[in-house]
Amino acid sequence: MEEERFTQTDMERGRLFFAGPVDFVMGAVSLDTLPGADRPEVAFAGRSNVGKSSLVNALTGRKTLARTSNTPGRTQELNYFSIGREMQQDAYMVDLPGYGYAKIERKKVHAWTRLVKDYLRGRPNLRRIMLLIDSRHGLKENDREIMTMLDEAAVNYQIVLTKLDKLKVADREKILKKTQDDAKKYIACHPVVLATSSEKGFGIPELRAELCQTLAF
Repeated sequence: MEEERFTQTDMERGRLFFAGPVDFVMGAVSLDTLPGADRPEVAFAGRSNVGKSSLVNALTGRKTLARTSNTPGRTQELNYFSIGREMQQDAYMVDLPGYGYAKIERKKVHAWTRLVKDYLRGRPNLRRIMLLIDSRHGLKENDREIMTMLDEAAVNYQIVLTKLDKLKVADREKILKKTQDDAKKYIACHPVVLATSSEKGFGIPELRAELCQTLAF
């Protein structure tokens, strides 16, 4: 389905966009410590065990750009990376703290919500949130809560299914269709759902192409 949306030129452009230097800029814990809003940015959000760091690493072709951990929920900052310099299109990629991990104390959940809400209100250059959903589980209640929050904030977001390789082939189309049907119920959600596997590389070229187009000046 994604292949019909992108030409080979689109996907090559996406590859080049992420093939150049990708540098960690900073980890921000509050709105007043964020870098200037002088370039477009896209952010990644998702449950703490959704495979967000692995996806960021797969996109950029690096193994350790974003920290992966056996203990979900460790990332508690807005981690900024610069991308696109190779194509004279400086942009930011932002790794948001994970949500929904039961062992995180309630005060940290409140801190996450406050930080993200402040971020959403204070970033006019934010082009899109990529909301990562584990394809084995589909949308869970706290995913829907985040989607409602994004709808209320009028922030454009798009669902990206992760860990597609963990599903049987026959189940992949089912979860994709179900998620697309669910996405239509949310006003700020992009209607096209992307499906990926960081481990096998499924959907990574299409996601790069989508991000390249989203961040284009």
